[in-house]
Amino acid sequence: MNKQLNIFNTLSRKKEKFIPNNKEKVGMYVCGPTVYDFPHIGNARPLVVFDVIYRLLLKLYGKEKITYVRNITDIDDKIIESSKKNNISIDELTNKITKNFQQDCHYLNCLKPNFEPKATEHINEMIEMTQNLLKNNFAYENNKHVYFSVQKFKNYGKLSNKVPEELIAGTRVEISKLKKNPLDFILWKPSKPEEPSWDSPWGKGRPGWHLECSVMSGKFLGKNFDIHGGGLDLVFPHHENEIAQSCCANNTDKFANYWMHNGFVTFNKDKMSKSLGNIVSIKEMRNKINGQVVRLSLLKTHYKQPLDWNENLIRESQNTLNKWYTQFEKIKINDIEDDLLQPLLEDINTPAYISKLHSLYNNASKGDKASKKLFLTGCNLIGLLEEDLDKWQGFKKTKLKIDEKSVKSKILDRENARKKGDYKLADKIRKDLESLGVVIEDKGDKTVWKLK
Repeated sequence: MNKQLNIFNTLSRKKEKFIPNNKEKVGMYVCGPTVYDFPHIGNARPLVVFDVIYRLLLKLYGKEKITYVRNITDIDDKIIESSKKNNISIDELTNKITKNFQQDCHYLNCLKPNFEPKATEHINEMIEMTQNLLKNNFAYENNKHVYFSVQKFKNYGKLSNKVPEELIAGTRVEISKLKKNPLDFILWKPSKPEEPSWDSPWGKGRPGWHLECSVMSGKFLGKNFDIHGGGLDLVFPHHENEIAQSCCANNTDKFANYWMHNGFVTFNKDKMSKSLGNIVSIKEMRNKINGQVVRLSLLKTHYKQPLDWNENLIRESQNTLNKWYTQFEKIKINDIEDDLLQPLLEDINTPAYISKLHSLYNNASKGDKASKKLFLTGCNLIGLLEEDLDKWQGFKKTKLKIDEKSVKSKILDRENARKKGDYKLADKIRKDLESLGVVIEDKGDKTVWKLK
């Protein structure tokens, strides 16, 4: 299939032709979860976005020619803090959250990557990379801590398009008197007695966050590979630091050739945060909303743009899929016409692609068999309408029976909050219900509800 993919490269800040190092061995690495808490809807976006990119690469190059790697961070400060807070061991916590994450991926109909390595399985390789950087004077040791010296890497700041002074002013730079430069970042640090630790030339300790992705991408994809992806929040410091340490350790000018980042997710126009109480886990949604509704909702906005998670978005996606399922039929995947595929080839423009699916649906509903075949194939390509009709239709009924008591309990909590004048809590409960697919309406002194 001779079709040209063009993608926006964060590194160059422009759209470029995607030309793999070797079209027989196309590689993509995407930063996966830090398994300290249940993934939320913001975490779902990169899962779905890069799953669509993976599916497109499979279509363009063939299954045997694509290697997709997504890591799992199972050692980190947040994990240690969460295990203490929840009074469970780190192993118990990481195993529990990792298992839940896999269930989330299945719920969102994401294909499994070729490799899903864990950080703790690659400590020796991280120690080796740190030794390499020390040996070649790109890093220094101070009081059993090993830091990367950013001034030794002339292109530092190129990915985030900022000079060091601007980066220092950022809020995500760790402050430490042990550093020679505020931007220097940790490669290895000593562990406290109660924390996980591994033997190293610098004493018992653990690796820094950035090191793991450099090591695991190199192991499975080589020193220079095609695509590196993740959320926009990872550009600095995580991806910036990956580039610096990888290029210096591997003696290469490039790490990944193309960098792709998805935009942020807000909740009813507000930033998602624990303090606002508006973080909705994927786990919470599993019993309330069909995963395809979530998936379509996440694809209706271009991946680089901000996406607002709200009631209207979910309801529109639900209604769309209800219509689309009237044309459901199990088919053998066919070739996709250039005209339909073109939006995806132009920097994964899923809104334009979905618009074309709407047109095909309209033609299919008028009896056009060719349009129906292309419509179904097009839906399957982005991971939709792969669930059979009975399962789709049965989802709402089944979940209604399970959750009716819970919904009524939440409505009662809301009514009590309103009686006490706690309208902030009442509004939060209403938004929580909306995010789970439940619409409530106050009629006099009664509150009625329905599923979207």
